[in-house]
Amino acid sequence: MKLVISSILVGSAASFTPSSFINGGVSHKVASATSSSTSLDMKYKVAVVGGGPSGACAAEIFAKEKNVDTVLFERKMDNAKPCGGAIPLCMIGEFDIPETTVDRKVRRMKLISPSNVEVDIGDTLQPNEYIGMCRREVMDKFLRDRAISYGAEPIQGLVTKIDVPEDHKSNPESRYTIYYQEYLEGNSAGVPKEMDVDLIIGADGANSRVAKAMDAGEYNFAIAFQERIKISEEKMAFYEEMAEMYVGDDVSPDFYGWVFPKYDHVGVGTGTVVNRPAIKQYQKAIRDRAGDKIAGGKIIKVEAHPIPEHYRPRRVQGRMALVGDAAGYVTKCSGEGIYFAAKSGRMAAEAIVKLMDGGKRLPTQAEIERTYIADYDRAYGPTYTVLDILQKVFYSNNGAREAFVELCNSKYVQQVTFDSYLYKKVQGNNPLDDIKLLGETIGCLIKGYAIAKPDAEFSNPVESQKRL
Repeated sequence: MKLVISSILVGSAASFTPSSFINGGVSHKVASATSSSTSLDMKYKVAVVGGGPSGACAAEIFAKEKNVDTVLFERKMDNAKPCGGAIPLCMIGEFDIPETTVDRKVRRMKLISPSNVEVDIGDTLQPNEYIGMCRREVMDKFLRDRAISYGAEPIQGLVTKIDVPEDHKSNPESRYTIYYQEYLEGNSAGVPKEMDVDLIIGADGANSRVAKAMDAGEYNFAIAFQERIKISEEKMAFYEEMAEMYVGDDVSPDFYGWVFPKYDHVGVGTGTVVNRPAIKQYQKAIRDRAGDKIAGGKIIKVEAHPIPEHYRPRRVQGRMALVGDAAGYVTKCSGEGIYFAAKSGRMAAEAIVKLMDGGKRLPTQAEIERTYIADYDRAYGPTYTVLDILQKVFYSNNGAREAFVELCNSKYVQQVTFDSYLYKKVQGNNPLDDIKLLGETIGCLIKGYAIAKPDAEFSNPVESQKRL
């Protein structure tokens, strides 16, 4: 939902065949783990680090290419990643996700201003349209299991270090060495292991080990905090198809607070970039704002995680490529990342598999950049730009937030917003309605600034300089 209101061998030493450059790519193969070094069945090794939507979707594509060995690393196979859990309607069909993974179908929303003015949203939705609310432990498992069913080898392990040869961009014999702790069933202590691979997909989140190994550069980040709260069946009935978003400097100075329905509970949370030390203060405020609707509820889980605020400076280095949160694919204003994680994982893998030409060669950095990176930016760059602008305009102070809520009364704004979110294409381009909207925006801003209370002041000069 998080767009809603704005618009990764097991194997020991392997033998090499003579190397050459083919069509600009690197050509050399290593023996499959199940083959002898004299076997003609020689395959490249691809390691996908991270088993969330981006890693699982990448691993699925690689696993379908039977001339490539694919390994999927996930530190905790039953991990429940902290996340609001909203996915757009287009993701259900595009990624063949069964509706059983969707806990709730949200068709109504309430947007609540700093002064508690409420705007009801959802009249423009068609009967078959909805925002899917899911638990990440359910959806991620489905996507991982599907990749494994196609032949990806799962390893429950924590990647601790990656050796990147200095000549990995130019030397066809260079391979990456992954060091990891494998966690076997019934044993809480990890077993140290290592393996050599030919190509790495970094799908390991905001604190990406792959990004650090490849010197991808830093990015600014938000902290998202969420409590899963079990409320009574009567109170849960209110959230059957309803989600709430609260704006105001009390719940976040640069984001929003939310109450999202789950299977048998609600996710209540908030986030911030500019004042991360005060996240628990903002969390208390969102609970207070929700008030009687969640009163008496029991907190069953507390979750927090970083959210990247922009792309990594470098998303490809040699034969290492980043996807999902590791690459920085989370939108401003909304904080949405699930769809873009899955899509980037799939796009990266599809581009690389095509470049590998049936497992005959390895792609170069330049080739990956010309395909995966260029295609992704062309498709979704406008979305990131629009939402960046919206955040700067409407999340900067209480006056702008009041104006934002009032604007959302417009059926045109609701239609454009939902269509852009549900189908992942920037909508609009009705000149007359756009001109009218501009006038309404100016009017709402003037009114909002007139009635809004001043934002509370804060200062955190040290924390604000931290980067991941």
